[in-house]
Amino acid sequence: MPRIKLELPACTLFECEIAVRISDINYGNHLANDALLGLLHEARLQWLRSLGFQNELDLGGAGLILCDASLVFLHEAFYGDLLHIRLAVDEISRAGFELYYDVTTQDRSIAKAKTSMASFSYTKRKIISLPESFRQILVSSGALVS
Repeated sequence: MPRIKLELPACTLFECEIAVRISDINYGNHLANDALLGLLHEARLQWLRSLGFQNELDLGGAGLILCDASLVFLHEAFYGDLLHIRLAVDEISRAGFELYYDVTTQDRSIAKAKTSMASFSYTKRKIISLPESFRQILVSSGALVS
């Protein structure tokens, strides 16, 4: 069966640690796929808060909206595991960017993921250009700009 292959950019934007909660566990007694997406969202919010933003709704004139997500599971994670999540950015465009995630524990790689994020006006309900100040934060990471 062909599998998605994600190559994470070398430049690191942000790193955090999040413990797997009991509510993140599924009937297989391991981290659920939907819970991983929620943990990635939490890591993304922690990154934005580290930059001084309160949430994804206002990054200086626009918010962010998730357009698509790719998840590649490599090993199981279990209740209580401390996940180390590294974020990297690439492919910055006029209105969006690709955000990559590397999820590991102390001794194994758990997952790799990518979310396509777009700049979004929640008042006009449409995709708009990235606010220039936020775009410069992304560009300063050394990511590919298209």
